[in-house]
Amino acid sequence: MDWKLEVVVVPVSDVDRAKRFYSEQVGFNVDIDTQLGPEFRVVQLTPPGSGCSITVGTGLPQGVPGSLKGLQLVVTDVEAARAQLAERGVEVSAVKHFADGVQQDGHGGPWNSFIFFDDPDGNSWAVQERPEPAGGAG
Repeated sequence: MDWKLEVVVVPVSDVDRAKRFYSEQVGFNVDIDTQLGPEFRVVQLTPPGSGCSITVGTGLPQGVPGSLKGLQLVVTDVEAARAQLAERGVEVSAVKHFADGVQQDGHGGPWNSFIFFDDPDGNSWAVQERPEPAGGAG
C-alpha cells in the first residue's frame, strides 16, 4: 500500500491575498476555489509538476497564520527558480548552501543549493536544487 502526502494546509490570515501570492507570484496552479458555506472556503493550489498541493481557506483546521515553517520545494535549477520568483515580485534570498552546519552564500555540492522565501503571513519555504538524474530524465 502506498502512502502519499497530497495536501498540506497552510495557515493564512487572508485567503484572497494568499491565493494571489501562490498563484500569481510563486506560480502554483489553482486547482479549486470553492465556497461551501458562509464560513467554509477551500482554495487548493499545486506547484507545477508536484504530486502534493497546499490548501488555504476558512473553516479549515489550521494553526496560527505564519506558523508553518520548513516547507520545501525541489527544482532542477535553483538559479532559474530564484529568477522566476524575483521577477514575479517575491522577496527571495540569494542562493545559499550549508558547510559545517553553517549557511553560506553561493552554490554547494549536489543537493546543497537553496533559496528561501516567506509568504505574506510569514509561512517559510525553502527551494532545494536536486541534481539531474542520470540520463537527464527527471
